[in-house]
Parts: sequence; structure tokens; C-alpha cells
Amino acid sequence: MIQGKWLAQGADLSEALPIREAVFGRGRDPLDAESWNVLVFRDDVPAAAGRLWWQDGSFRIGDVGVLESERGRRLGDLTLRLLLFKAQSHFAREVRLVCPPDTVGFFARLGFRPDPAASSSGGFVEMFLPGSEINLDSCAACKKKNCPNRVD
Repeated sequence: MIQGKWLAQGADLSEALPIREAVFGRGRDPLDAESWNVLVFRDDVPAAAGRLWWQDGSFRIGDVGVLESERGRRLGDLTLRLLLFKAQSHFAREVRLVCPPDTVGFFARLGFRPDPAASSSGGFVEMFLPGSEINLDSCAACKKKNCPNRVD
């Protein structure tokens, strides 16, 4: 069974930090005190995590990661959708993130696009998504013509 769990600012991150450490090679940082974290569990075991915080007039998403043994199960997609849902429920004007170039396509599937005005640092790409364009409908980009869930 797949489940999601929200961790509010200042919550115990003992289940989320091992994912961050395994995927990104780092642990706690100053953003932990001001971030909402989401954990995705598979069969009651933490498998994916990500976080959301407010900075400079935009919601920011960071550290969306899935344990290597759990990849390919769309848990990263679910984690990102949960973070976007939280931003949308708080009437986000804009959501931003910084990611490695090889993950741009992952974020672009949900509407993020590179910000040409942002300066890239260390080879990373800054992406943005206007709040008015957040679309959590998984059928919106579906190319199946005969899908019973499709509404055109």
C-alpha cells in the first residue's frame, strides 16, 4: 500500500532524513525549520520524500528523492504532486525549484519550465511553474485517445 504523510515545520524528520542522505548525500540543514516535508511510504516503509518552503515571494520545492530500490514505481511523481497540492492549497502565485539538468524532463511533465532570467549555478537549472498553471489531473497530458477517464 502507498501512503503519504505530511510533516509540518519543526516536526521530527527522523523518517525523512535517511532518504535525503541516501539520495542527495546530505542531512539536516537550516531549511528544515521552515519547510513542510512529505514522506511517501510503500508497505509502511519510507520510500520517497520532498519538501516545500516559502522564500522571496514564491513557494520552493526541494529534495524530491526516491530511494534507489523504490524507483520506477511513480513514487517521485506522487511526491511532487503532493508538494504541488500543498502549494496550490495555499494559493501559490508561483512555485520554483532548482534541479540537475538530467531531471528537467521529470519536472517539465507537470508544467515546470526553465527560467531564462535565472542565473544557473553549478550547472543546475532553475525552473518555475505559475500557480495558475498547477494541474494535478493525471489525465491532462495523457495521449491515450480511448481512455475512459479522458475528458476533452
